[in-house]
Amino acid sequence: MTDLAAVTRLELWRRRLDRWLTFVPYGALACSTVLAPITASAGAPHKSYLLIAVLVTVTALCMLWWITLHPAWERDRRRMTLFFIGQVVLIYLLVWASPLFGFFAWTGYLFTAYALRGRLRRMIGGTAVAFATAVSQAGGFQVVDDPRSWGYFSVVLLFNLVIANAMTFLATMSDEQSEKRAEMIEQLAETNARLEEALRENEGLHAQLLAQAREAGVHDERQRMAGEIHDVLAQGLTGIVTQLEAADAAAGSPAAWRRHLEAAKGLARDSLTEARRSVQALRPQTLEASALPEAIGEVVAGWSDRHGVRADLITTGTPRPLLPEIETTLLRTAQEALANVARHAAAGRVGLTLSYMEDVVTLDVRDDGAGFDPAAPREMSAEGGFGLAAMRERLLRIAGKLEVESEPGAGTAVSACVPAITIGVAA
Repeated sequence: MTDLAAVTRLELWRRRLDRWLTFVPYGALACSTVLAPITASAGAPHKSYLLIAVLVTVTALCMLWWITLHPAWERDRRRMTLFFIGQVVLIYLLVWASPLFGFFAWTGYLFTAYALRGRLRRMIGGTAVAFATAVSQAGGFQVVDDPRSWGYFSVVLLFNLVIANAMTFLATMSDEQSEKRAEMIEQLAETNARLEEALRENEGLHAQLLAQAREAGVHDERQRMAGEIHDVLAQGLTGIVTQLEAADAAAGSPAAWRRHLEAAKGLARDSLTEARRSVQALRPQTLEASALPEAIGEVVAGWSDRHGVRADLITTGTPRPLLPEIETTLLRTAQEALANVARHAAAGRVGLTLSYMEDVVTLDVRDDGAGFDPAAPREMSAEGGFGLAAMRERLLRIAGKLEVESEPGAGTAVSACVPAITIGVAA
C-alpha cells in the first residue's frame, strides 16, 4: 500500500510539472515580444512591428489551441507531429523577424519532448530547434550569408546540438520511467485489490477465531488469570519493591525518600485497583477513561517518571476503536515490555510506536539497553523470564504475533502485531 501511494504521488508530481512547463513558452514569447522593440531602438536588426505582431499572435494561438485547450491531444501522435512542424516553422519566422526571439526559440526543446515520441524523431526535431537557436544567438540569418561568421556560427551550432541531444536523452529516459511507473501503479493496484478482497474474507475468520477464544472455557480463563496476575500483580509488586529499595537507599535525603515512598504507595493503589478489575474481567481502568493511544501514553509517562528513563510514544495512522480484547492486549504488551526494560535492559532511552494500518495494528518497543541473545532467552527463574512467554500467549489468543530482535550490547526491539478488527466489524 505504501509503495502504491509513493509511486502514485511521484507520477502526480511529474504530471503537475508537465502542466506547469506548458506555460513556460507563453512567458518566453511574451519576454521576446517586449525585448524586440526595445532593442530595435538601439539598432538591432528586425522586421516590421506588424509582421512581428502577426507571427506572435499566430504562435500564441497555436499553443493555446493545441496544448492548453486540448491536452488530450498529447496522445495523438499525428496531431502532435503537425503541431511541432508548425511550431518550428513559426520559430524560424520569429527568429528571422528578430533575433531576440531566441529567448522563445529554446522552448522548442520542450515541444520536442512534449509532442514527439521516439528517440529518432526527437533527435531530428531537436536538431531543427538547435539550428534556429544558434541562428538567433549568432545575431540573425545574416550570419549564414557572411562566410566570415561561419566558424563562430559552427561553434554556437555545435553547442546547441549538444544541448538538443542531451534534452532528447533526458526526455526519452523520463518517458521510459513514466511508462514503468504506470505499469507499476497498475500492478500494485491489482495486487491491492486482491489483498483487499482477501482481507474482507479474513475479517470474518478473525471474528470467528475471537468468538471461539472467548468461549473456550476454563482453560482460557486460567490462562487469562495467569497473565493478569503476572501483568498486574507481579509488575506492581516489582515496581513497589524497586521504589522501596530506592527509598531505603535515599534515607539521607528526605525529599527523595518521600518521593520514592509516594511512588510506591501510588503503585500499590493502582495495582490493587487493576487486580480487582482483572478478577471481574473488566477492561483496564486507563482504557475505560481514554482511547488506546492515550492509555499507552499514560503508561509510558508514568513508567518514565518512576524509572528516570526517557520514553517516547509515537502514534501513526488513524486511531480507531478496536475490540476490547485487542486494546487490552496491546496495553498489557506495552506494560510488560517496559517492565522488561526496567528489569533487564539498563537502557537510557525507550521508544514506542503504535501504528494503525488498514488490516493490522502494531506496537513496537525499542530500547538502547544491554540486549540479549534471543536464541537463548531467559526462562522461568527467580529473576523472572515469564514476560515474553506471557506476551506471546496473550497475542496468540487474538490471532496476533510477537517478534523480538536483540543482541548483546545492541538493545532490544519487541514488535506486537494484531488484527485491526473494530467493534463494528465484530458486531
